[in-house]
Amino acid sequence: MSVDTQTRPGGRRAAVPPGGQSTMLRRTGDWARRAPLLPALVFMILVTQLPFLVTVFTSFMDWNAYYPDERGFAGVDNFRRVLTDANTRQAILVTILLTAAVVLISLLLGLGIALLLDRKFRGRGVVRTMMITPFLVVPVAAALLWKHALYNPEYGLFNGVLTWIFGDNAPQPDWISNQPLWSVIFALVWQWTPFMMLILLAGLQSRPLDVIEAAGIDGASQWDIFRYMTMPHLRQYLELSALLGSIYVVQNFDAVFTITSGGLGTANLPYTIYQTFYTAHDYGRASAAGVIVVIGTIVIATLALRSVSTLFKEESR
Repeated sequence: MSVDTQTRPGGRRAAVPPGGQSTMLRRTGDWARRAPLLPALVFMILVTQLPFLVTVFTSFMDWNAYYPDERGFAGVDNFRRVLTDANTRQAILVTILLTAAVVLISLLLGLGIALLLDRKFRGRGVVRTMMITPFLVVPVAAALLWKHALYNPEYGLFNGVLTWIFGDNAPQPDWISNQPLWSVIFALVWQWTPFMMLILLAGLQSRPLDVIEAAGIDGASQWDIFRYMTMPHLRQYLELSALLGSIYVVQNFDAVFTITSGGLGTANLPYTIYQTFYTAHDYGRASAAGVIVVIGTIVIATLALRSVSTLFKEESR
């Protein structure tokens, strides 16, 4: 058996175990492939992790711009104030209601649209592209569209339709004032339904069609196929859609800020953090609320990643 040698400093040669040289070459190749990614990794750390660490540090500080001389260490007092404040608790409740309503309604609509688009018909590609369009609209622009073009009591589309149906005596409700939370929910549902539809449509197209055709030949009805074959297959796609949608909707700020400005009981947690930071200038309490949102998002993201990993494992079988 031959033994490789390596020259050490001073001219001495040392024996290299069999396979050691290949291991070193493999490690060198691994570092050569990873080295180009280091700048991106450093940039990501600087942009995301350092600001978060600063936020965590600030959350333990008594730091209010109106009282600069009283700045100091506050311990967990900011977290206690966030969790015991009535306005913050109301904002947390609104965030939960808003997220649950948007995700559930978007899932149901997305499932229905995905089932329709899974069928073959002329112009299906164009229809799919049009259905995706709301998700591509800038969130602020979408909120402005709903606030002025649809909800406005004087020239909005909704009241225009009522006038067209019932004539001059048609009611002209102020949609935002009468139903503020639902106004925000419908605007978000319009924007997030295409996202749900895309994931569910991918799930529908991954079904084993031969098994479905065999079930139809054996006499199974369309409802039986949907209930006992399609829905179990879509279960993980539904879970993934709900979790990813929850991650994004729970952090929504644009719709609340643009449509209602946080008034009429629609202030969610991101908007409350904005008010605490930019209006009250209480940086410590705003940072503590932000840390709580991040922790909640991480919990949801962990569940989403588990769902994705399970989905990939089943797809690879």
